[in-house]
Amino acid sequence: MSDEPELADLYQQTMDRIVELVSAPDVSVDAPVAACPGWSVRDVLAHLAGVAQDWAAGRRVAPPNDAQTAAQVARFDGCGLDDILRAWGDAAAELPRLAREGIVPPLGDIVVHEHDIRDALGRPGARDSAALQCVSDQLLRKLVTPVPVRIMVEDGEYRCGPDAEPAIDLKTTRFEALRWRTGRRSRHQMAAMAWSGDPVAVLDHLFMFGPATADLVE
Repeated sequence: MSDEPELADLYQQTMDRIVELVSAPDVSVDAPVAACPGWSVRDVLAHLAGVAQDWAAGRRVAPPNDAQTAAQVARFDGCGLDDILRAWGDAAAELPRLAREGIVPPLGDIVVHEHDIRDALGRPGARDSAALQCVSDQLLRKLVTPVPVRIMVEDGEYRCGPDAEPAIDLKTTRFEALRWRTGRRSRHQMAAMAWSGDPVAVLDHLFMFGPATADLVE
């Protein structure tokens, strides 16, 4: 899927799931987020709102650097959950228009953080969502390794590295691929996955961000 309006629909679907999740009466947005050390669920929501605001205002950096991310969170200092969600909703309402103009919405960011929040709240789910399938496909297509690797997920496979017969196979899932590509798994966890051979030559090339400094089990 590469049509921007469809991607905007997937963004909205993901946002709707997150808003429903954090609006539940038994949820605390002060819960720490293991995948984002130092952040609470509220901080992740502030970041998501800040990204949407920046996208709507034409300040589009994917991904933002640490200073930009900190500024997005600080933008909502003193704001309650309702204020953050309202600001996020107002900014996200501009994304369909931008998509029609050919500007791709920040789908990868929101999909990754949906599962950060789910882990923090102990509410797993949506691991087979259309948005996750789309983002995992993008992340796996961008993977570059120094030796041939074949990544096998539940509904297909990806070949990366030099154009030759795969030296190593990895059996995984789209959800796991999303998580390890974006630094939500440690190097130790990656080495212990279902490889057909020794993955040492590729371990340091698997992460777009990260790896995590401690094991994250979801």
